[in-house]
Order: sequence, then structure tokens, then C-alpha cells
Amino acid sequence: MFLLAAVSAMCQHPPPLKLVQTISLPANIKGHFDHFGVDLKHHRLFATPEEFHAVLVFDLTTGKFSHTIPGIARPHAILYREDLNRIYVTDGTDGALKILEGDTYAPLASVKLLADADSIGYDPVTHYLYIDNGGGDVHETYSMLSIVDTTAAKKLADIKIDGETLEAMALETASSKLYVNNRKRNQVSVIDRNRRTLLASWSVTKGTDNVAMALDEADHRLFVACRSGQVVVIDTETGQEMQALPITKGVDDMVYNRASQRLYAACDGTVDVYKQIDAGHYESIGKVITGPGAKTALLVPELKRYFVATPQHGNEDARILVYAVQ
Repeated sequence: MFLLAAVSAMCQHPPPLKLVQTISLPANIKGHFDHFGVDLKHHRLFATPEEFHAVLVFDLTTGKFSHTIPGIARPHAILYREDLNRIYVTDGTDGALKILEGDTYAPLASVKLLADADSIGYDPVTHYLYIDNGGGDVHETYSMLSIVDTTAAKKLADIKIDGETLEAMALETASSKLYVNNRKRNQVSVIDRNRRTLLASWSVTKGTDNVAMALDEADHRLFVACRSGQVVVIDTETGQEMQALPITKGVDDMVYNRASQRLYAACDGTVDVYKQIDAGHYESIGKVITGPGAKTALLVPELKRYFVATPQHGNEDARILVYAVQ
């Protein structure tokens, strides 16, 4: 009976991701990757091998390597502003936001931050970029959430948050709230972007090591992914934990797609996919095997593609796996 039920459940859903392309990288690309970036207008994918001290640029259409952007000691996150044709890269080693010209990749400016400048959140209305930096890497028990005006290439303010490590964040569009993972405290810090103050600290008790985050703003649900192997679902109206969805351990990236109502968690070696039934119920629709240490990913809904970076492992060189979203 159990076997028949399992087979029936598998038949209800086709695989959530279908591998359509593998981009092989040179043997000298070693170590882990951090976040991808994308430029849809010029068909570019940006990848950040942390130990290569550069950003790699690929053609989104063909998958072919097109350029290396040097001068980034430890790249973490990338934003491309199409209206200005500028590329913004956080550099954890230099503790800076580096700004590049979009066509030539020539450096335009560098906004000084603290060491471990890492995850970003972008407000397309104000064009402000929120960047977590500082903390344990500068031997402090607090971190900074810095606000940079990407038009003026100028830091506007720092919001001090107790906790040695901040991670991924999510911004609401209908309000001025920003949510950021306070990893060392196992909390979510809630920020008012207008007043630039801490509103609340929500404890995460259904998982540990919270590093990734996604937001379903319409249903008031915040998804907090923990490396211990859970996605904790939080009600953003109350700050209460609703449930914990099991995933593979070692998550690093997560995204929620409102159109398909699917949640993708890039974990260590797999992508775990959930389908939203309603605001309180989620169904696992598959685990896609990627490769050891592969936990960096990017969903590009406009292309119906999901990109996963797999680092060099044993005799296998690093790769970028390209999946069609089913």
C-alpha cells in the first residue's frame, strides 16, 4: 500500500526541473560560488567564484563564457541596473561595493564598507541598495546594514544590528519593512527602511543556522531557510512561526516564484522544490540532484531557467547547470 501511494504521488508531478545545458568551467576555477547576477537586456549571467578573485560573465543565450571582470578580491553579490548600465558587486575582502561600467567593465567607483560586505537587497523605487557587512570579521558583536544610493554611488547610512553575522534579506513593496537573517542570533531582524531603525527581532526556533530567505508578500509569509534542514514559514503580520518544511541540509539560496507558487531551495547537492497549495499548506514536489557543494542558484522567471553553480570536486571541474523550469 505504501509503495503504491508513493508511486502515485510521484506520478502526480513531473520533475520540477529539467537539465537542458551544462556549462563547463576551466580547471583553475576552484572553491565555492556565491550569488549569481543577471542582465536580461544584454543576455548576461554573472557568476562569483569566491576564490578566483574575479567575476565571470556568460552569454545567457548560448552559455558561452564571454569575459572575466578582475579586481574583485572576494565577490559575493551582484546587481545590474539596466537604466544606468552599471554593475554593482560586493567585495567581502576589500569591504566595499564596487561599481563598474556595464559595457567595458571599467571601474567607476568604490563605496567603502566594512569587511565581509556580502548579501544585498535592492529597492527599485528609491534605487537604494541594502548591504550587510561587518560583524565577526571585524571582531565586533554587531553588524551593519548599510544603505547605498546606487545613483549617486554614495553611502547614506548604517543601521547597527546586534549579531556577528547577517545573511540574506527580503524587502516588502507595499511597506517599508525589510527582513534580514540574523544568523548568529538565530533570529530575523525586521527593519523599517524609512526610519532606518530596528522594529523587531523574531526568534527562529524550528531550525538553526538561518542563511537564506524568500518572501510571499501577498500571503504575508516569510520563508527562512536553515542549514540544519528546514524552511521555517513565518507569518509577517504576527512574527509567529507557522511550520517547518523539511529540506536537505546545507541550504544557501532560496527563491519563491509567485506566478508558479513554487519555492526553490538550493541545498548541498540538491534543489528541493515545494508547491504552495494555499497560504498555510505546501507540498514537496521533488528533489533534484545537482552535485557536491552545489548550493548557489538563480531563478530567472523571464527565461524559465534555473541556474545552479557546482564547484570543483575531485576530478570534476566546476560547472554551471542550466535547468528548464517545469
